[in-house]
Amino acid sequence: MVSHSGLMTIMDRAVRKAAPRLRRDFNEVQQLQVSRKGPADFVSMADKRAEDAIYTELNHARPDWALLMEESGEIPGDPTKPRWIVDPLDGTTNFLHGIPHFSISIAVEEPMPNGKREITSGLIYQPLTDESFWAEKGRGAWLMDRRLRVSSRRDLPDALIATGIPFLGHGDSAQWARIFGAVAPQVAGIRRLGSATLDLAWVAAGRFDGFWESDLQPWDVAAGMLLVREAGGFVTDFRGGDRAMERSEFLAANDVLHSKLHKLVAGSLR
Repeated sequence: MVSHSGLMTIMDRAVRKAAPRLRRDFNEVQQLQVSRKGPADFVSMADKRAEDAIYTELNHARPDWALLMEESGEIPGDPTKPRWIVDPLDGTTNFLHGIPHFSISIAVEEPMPNGKREITSGLIYQPLTDESFWAEKGRGAWLMDRRLRVSSRRDLPDALIATGIPFLGHGDSAQWARIFGAVAPQVAGIRRLGSATLDLAWVAAGRFDGFWESDLQPWDVAAGMLLVREAGGFVTDFRGGDRAMERSEFLAANDVLHSKLHKLVAGSLR
């Protein structure tokens, strides 16, 4: 068995507390109350119940830590302490349509001596498959007890790339179309599965060879970015820089494919 920190134990306990109700709600999805929280966002009782369960567990374990949660927003805490970043149900639209591809994501963001903040722990859990993808800074990325490495493919014609497609109220359709037009003719395939957290976890696991998407929130990517990096991959903005969060641009792959994808993406945006 691979040992992990006490923090990871807390995170694992939180997702497993929320998961059984999510599984029950998924099996009874037609009876769920659903509302809109924005032009293109659904929120269901499943999101709220999962977030409440996770909040209770995390706040009990670290009552002085702040939380950034998809449904509840920022919950203040001691600014000198880490904060939790939580997505209780990534892939809500899949969930509400009975598509079994969604996850829970929790990350820990710690303040650094230079005044910046850094993601140091991340966990992405798929309740239906019972797959737990986790990473801690400097300790690698893991699927349960198996060490993860990003894909070793080096040629674009062999690469399977994940993305998110802009839709009502989200994303820049014209920009996406330019990137798609540059990337699609060069690769083996492009997939849009509807959960950015799992897209990044699957890049870390070598199931996808690369990923690009924009207009994502911190809770969509915090844990996944750490997973990819700890699995030996790179995550940058579309220009190849370190401002992915700031620009809300995310390009992930192994070192060789990242360089090739970056040239295609950056070239399409000139």
